[in-house]
Amino acid sequence: MLTFPNAKINLGLNIISKRPDGYHNIETVFYPVNLQDALEIVPSDTLTFKSKGLTIEGDPYDNLILKAYRMMQEKYDIPNAAIYLQKNIPMGAGLGGGSSDAAFLLKAVNKQFKLNLDTATLQQLAATLGADCPFFIENKPCFASGLGYDFEAIDLDLSNYDILLVKPNVHISTEEAYSYVVPRQREVSIKDILKLDIHQWKDYLENDFEGSVFNPHPELSVLKRRIYDAGAIYASMSGSGSTVYGIFPKGECPDFPESVAYTAYKKSL
Repeated sequence: MLTFPNAKINLGLNIISKRPDGYHNIETVFYPVNLQDALEIVPSDTLTFKSKGLTIEGDPYDNLILKAYRMMQEKYDIPNAAIYLQKNIPMGAGLGGGSSDAAFLLKAVNKQFKLNLDTATLQQLAATLGADCPFFIENKPCFASGLGYDFEAIDLDLSNYDILLVKPNVHISTEEAYSYVVPRQREVSIKDILKLDIHQWKDYLENDFEGSVFNPHPELSVLKRRIYDAGAIYASMSGSGSTVYGIFPKGECPDFPESVAYTAYKKSL
């Protein structure tokens, strides 16, 4: 079975409070983007995983895709398989690429082996793998709160816009991103801000992680300004970074100059 896990962006990201368990309550809107990996599951006597494209760091045995498959084997006694990944979504980018791969693996297994698991069950399984994973089960624009997987459907259609994703050669760990954040409750919810005209978003829609990472990584702030200078209606860092994106009217997304310091992608929303 062949499937195509896609990336996401965060439209706004507020760190609301720190929980007794050490995690944080957030609010954000997840929006899918058509930058895609390719994931294939093939029957096999042994469980194997191979990838090409962008290099995945770390021990392949600990890859989230394999963790997801082994979990499904333990719970539902499914057979071994050979898993192949064409990795196109950059890692450590705030685009949810690894989470998307794992979530699409769960959906593919559910379909291929006719497990008949419902959406809620798949989301519960995905939540054990990573905070962003449950979003990719339904893979529709939604408002997320709590730990990031209390979902509320929203009416938001950005199909008349294009997006420029720029991934600099900067790695930002989640721990680093959170280390400088001061949680605070906002008077106006992201849901309400997104009801404004898109040209007003730049005045109200914020990603709290920018305050954490732009000081130690000033090139990200420069990159955001360059994207605005290129004509973006709205620009922001996605998630905890380091990708910075810009939203442009359909057909007006520019060719961003090539550089060894970053990789740029032009996509539709």
